[in-house]
Amino acid sequence: MIERVLPGSAVGVETFGDLTDALLHPLEALVVRQATGARRREFATGRWCARQALIGLHVPEGPLLPGRHHAPCWPSGVVGSITHCAGYRAAAVARSSEVRMLGVDAEPHAPLPEGVLESIALPEEQAMVDELGVVAPDVHWDRLLFSLKETVYKAWYPATSRRLEFEDARISIDAPASTYSARVLVPSPLRQSGRPLDRLDGRWLVSDGLLVAALAVPAEDAARAAGPCGTDCSRHAPAATT
Repeated sequence: MIERVLPGSAVGVETFGDLTDALLHPLEALVVRQATGARRREFATGRWCARQALIGLHVPEGPLLPGRHHAPCWPSGVVGSITHCAGYRAAAVARSSEVRMLGVDAEPHAPLPEGVLESIALPEEQAMVDELGVVAPDVHWDRLLFSLKETVYKAWYPATSRRLEFEDARISIDAPASTYSARVLVPSPLRQSGRPLDRLDGRWLVSDGLLVAALAVPAEDAARAAGPCGTDCSRHAPAATT
């Protein structure tokens, strides 16, 4: 399912539920040593998905440790993203020479809790959700909007080391095409084709009770490819989001 929203240059791996035999690197195990059993299984399964995806890129295995704000620190030359929700874990990776920014997110296909939409959506986005709900009431557009904003953050922060708030990006959804675009409303430190990189595009789908979305920005060229994680990885083991 995840590969249906990814560009052809990316590799995605998913599982519907946790894997009891998913093993952690010793350094990864330290990260969740005080977590609950459920959280350790979730973390281990997400890392398993990420490692399988990296194998698809022929990248050597190593610990995938969280950097600042918990974003995974990917191997050099790789961009990636990890997501998990009830009953689903997935990871996607690509070479930074081909994909500059990558973010994936999955959510249960259910309405947002009352009051959440108003806290995460701009007025024009709320109007869009209302209009889409009339045209296609079988989709929980409020939850989809939340998921799409999550992909923007997951792609943006590793590339810029700058956090985004929900109001810092405006989402436009193309329902018939199952695509979306995000306009970043804060100054962008990145440039693409000589212009500020402030528009990001992606795809989404609804399937098996889930919303799954991916945002990917192609690399302009090898020289301008983004770094692996946008965080301080120097303190981690070699080849060391969710």
